[in-house]
Amino acid sequence: MPEPDTRRTVDAVWKLESARIIAGLTRLVRDVGLAEELAQDALVAALEQWPRSGVPDNPAAWLTTTARRRAVDHIRRSERLTRGQERLARELEHRRDPEERDDPEQDDVLRLMLISCHPVLPTEARVALTLRLLGGLTAEEIGRAFLVGGTVITRRVAAAKRTLAERRVPFELPEGPELAERLSSVREVIYLIFNEGYSATSGDDLIRPGLCLEALRLGRLLAELAPQESEVHALVALMEIQASRAAARTGPSGEPVRLHEQNRGRWDQLLIRRGFTAMLRAREAGGTPGPYLLQAAIAVCHAQARTAEDTDWARIAELYAALARLLPTPVVQLNRAVALGMAYGPQAGLDLVDSLVSDPALRDYHLLPGVRGDLLLRLGRGGEARREFHRAAALTGNAAERAFLLRRAAGIAVDGPSLPTLGEAVRDFLGRDELDAATVRSYGQTLRRLRLALGEELPLAGLTAEQVSRVFAASWGGAAAGTWNRHRAAVRSFGAWASLDGLAAGLERRAGTRARVRALDPEELGALWGRTDLPLRERTLWRLLHESAAGVKAVLALDVEDLDLDDRRVRPDRGRVSWRSGAAALLPELLAGRTRGPVFLSDRRPGPARTPGPADLCPETGRRRLSYERAEYLFKAATRSLDPAHEGWTLRQLKPRP
Repeated sequence: MPEPDTRRTVDAVWKLESARIIAGLTRLVRDVGLAEELAQDALVAALEQWPRSGVPDNPAAWLTTTARRRAVDHIRRSERLTRGQERLARELEHRRDPEERDDPEQDDVLRLMLISCHPVLPTEARVALTLRLLGGLTAEEIGRAFLVGGTVITRRVAAAKRTLAERRVPFELPEGPELAERLSSVREVIYLIFNEGYSATSGDDLIRPGLCLEALRLGRLLAELAPQESEVHALVALMEIQASRAAARTGPSGEPVRLHEQNRGRWDQLLIRRGFTAMLRAREAGGTPGPYLLQAAIAVCHAQARTAEDTDWARIAELYAALARLLPTPVVQLNRAVALGMAYGPQAGLDLVDSLVSDPALRDYHLLPGVRGDLLLRLGRGGEARREFHRAAALTGNAAERAFLLRRAAGIAVDGPSLPTLGEAVRDFLGRDELDAATVRSYGQTLRRLRLALGEELPLAGLTAEQVSRVFAASWGGAAAGTWNRHRAAVRSFGAWASLDGLAAGLERRAGTRARVRALDPEELGALWGRTDLPLRERTLWRLLHESAAGVKAVLALDVEDLDLDDRRVRPDRGRVSWRSGAAALLPELLAGRTRGPVFLSDRRPGPARTPGPADLCPETGRRRLSYERAEYLFKAATRSLDPAHEGWTLRQLKPRP
């Protein structure tokens, strides 16, 4: 067989069998990271040997046997062998090649699913690890699917494995309520993968079919492994029916086509039948209807309607009301509002939507203004609808959806003279020469939130203190006093400049004392300095903060020109900041020969609409200065696994003890 054909065969077998192989190895070596390494070794062996010797009659058994033999070798080499492990190694060595699947192996795959989706891991790590171990995807394939680099996925997977090892998560099947909780986490991860494929949150394409297919495969596999679980079959039914509409969801240019406008003749009847079958299995399994069963029932209502006009919207509204009692989330209520608007008129839906506009959970959810725009348009309030579509377009990260929303806004005729808008006023306010770069950045954060929450097209004269108070409650209601007061000061300055008296009238100044920060102890610092897998920029920043004892903002404000690397200090006119050998060893590598611009740079170049001032832009790379908020987020995320509370540490904790 030609080498390209062999490679395709290896890839296909690996995708189908990798989960079973890794699961079986994990049961033997009790370490999911090591199990994957051993399985990868077997894959490499196949890539090396099969082009010469030919593909075996049973390639899956060949991979499994090779991997198990490597596991035996590892166990024998281990200095921590127990008599039980030695006996296991002897038994495995004489075991015949596995030709058939049996129940223990199926249980192993279920165990692997449960450990990959363990609640101890953050959601993004669960998704990456599941696609890696159970989907057989490479880091680059996962990265392309989620529009991030392969190295990002590699770091997530490595961190997930490290967390599982550090927390000593057992490779066992839990029982009773714990099993139900763990299966709930698996269902959540599978549906997250499906949703990212079905309605991509970013990028140019509305749909990523590869992720939908992978989620369907994982859901069907889970249904085989847990046949008595009603909610598992309901999840499969929901995904099958939703996937059946994929071909009808986009137009010739990739633009979204709304459900009631879709050509139902393009719906995949095979997937619909599979969804109905899974729904029957869910009902046969019995038990109290759960959230996936109710969502699947809603999908069945849509699939049973021959035309959009035949849709039983009253029944769908009832199902959403039941779902809202089980899952009283703002997103469920928003979907219920759509159903109410279709069943009982747009005003019924708008009343519910308007009760959700101040909910912090929907602050950046583009579907909220999108749904509101639809309802307003049906009520004949075109000007308001146009602003809502513009606002939805600003919030979405998907290019196809953004273009669709902007076209909808452009198609609404607006009568009357053109009035100054909030967006225009903010641009004029921030563009004044007397504002320095730091002030523009600080004011810009506050006013950008107002623009996103209220819309660029809102007439400036219509901006009220009540609207501003709602935005503050949703965005910074739980913020510290200093953060609240900073944003309040920005609104007051903008209001005074725009002659909008009393714009901050509903915003009382908050009094607060700064809590004393606990400095990290030597053991915690040692664990942090040992994380050589983390990016160079972060490691350099953290070392510099600790060794200099300087404030975070002061260090982030440093420019390359300020540094005296030989004397390990900054220029006298830039403050009293010095460092020791740890930061001294990292700084030259970080700067990589740069002679100008900020020391610490962001990951990407800024877009045309968000170009910073010259003082915050590197003239050699085109990247902007790393912000305090981003640096803080990265530190929290990196230290979550080190923090006993699993919340992550703050940069201020790097300051040494007095």
